[in-house]
Amino acid sequence: MRIREATVRDAAAIARVQVDTWRTAYAGIVPEHHLASLSDERSERAWRDTLSAPDRPGFTYVTEDDHGNVIGFASGGPERGGDPVYKGEVYAIYLLQEHQRKGIGRQLTLTLARRLFEKGLRSMLVWVLAESPSRGFYQALGGKPLYEKPIEIGGEELIVAAYGWQDLSVLLEAHRQTKRGQQSTYSV
Repeated sequence: MRIREATVRDAAAIARVQVDTWRTAYAGIVPEHHLASLSDERSERAWRDTLSAPDRPGFTYVTEDDHGNVIGFASGGPERGGDPVYKGEVYAIYLLQEHQRKGIGRQLTLTLARRLFEKGLRSMLVWVLAESPSRGFYQALGGKPLYEKPIEIGGEELIVAAYGWQDLSVLLEAHRQTKRGQQSTYSV
């Protein structure tokens, strides 16, 4: 597995991952007609525009399998809602279902956290559908429940929940400590 910064050439692969992941992760949560209406082509155009914008405030990373195929992505940047405490935001993180629960999502999240930290954004939040099982993922990474609010998707009102890390150095240091502990365990 390899994580690297995305380029415009990745737009089609990112779009495919996004649409596929929405359809598997949000089945039974998001209205079925909305999931069926998702389009790789529309998503690709949007990602092409995003990735080619010279002044975009955010950044996107992809993760590739051993054959160079994009299997997931994450994007983030400055927090978009004017939150007084949380200055960075995970905009999106998606990983194809068959590659989930292998630590890849954790690596993508940590990559974003490191980049935010380097940009001087020392805290971050992420919004997730309240009914999504991925809430546990963010809690396992130390994200604290912050807020909930309604949003409209496919003509239905759903609830999204925010999870936050007030000090990204704590998240990054915990990862370094875990990594050191695993290395010493395996180096015996």
